[in-house]
Amino acid sequence: MSKTILVATDGSPTSRDAMTFAVELAAEHDWKVVFVHVIPLMDIAPAYGWGEASAAWPHEPTERDHELLKEAAQFAAEHGVAAATALLGGPTATEIVAHADSCAADMIVVGSHGHRRIASIFLGSVSLGVLAMSKRPVLIVRGDSPFHDEADVQRLPG
Repeated sequence: MSKTILVATDGSPTSRDAMTFAVELAAEHDWKVVFVHVIPLMDIAPAYGWGEASAAWPHEPTERDHELLKEAAQFAAEHGVAAATALLGGPTATEIVAHADSCAADMIVVGSHGHRRIASIFLGSVSLGVLAMSKRPVLIVRGDSPFHDEADVQRLPG
């Protein structure tokens, strides 16, 4: 019976490292991969003066959001790994764990930190959120992993 690895990607170097690790593991064991990218539901513009209200509007997925998933699936295909993709909206860690549950993933793989490094200081990191919420095994790939070298950076999407 084939196993499934869910991989969260945001295009950051550590998420590319996580993607590389997951695809190599899946190729070695004939498993499949599900790539997810989570976008916010709302875009918010902060208020700049006293008495001004913040503005908010629904977030529209960008071409880059779709391209990240397309590139991830192509990377998996190049390594002979079956892959599915999902563009999700909402709180990142919550959406990753919920999608892992819905597709019965056997493992979740995430990078240690993504593009929102400053936000993670105040809000808590996505990887730690996934680790805390998931009942499934979670593998966190560090940014200084052996999967991150100049040759990999040049051949990986993003």
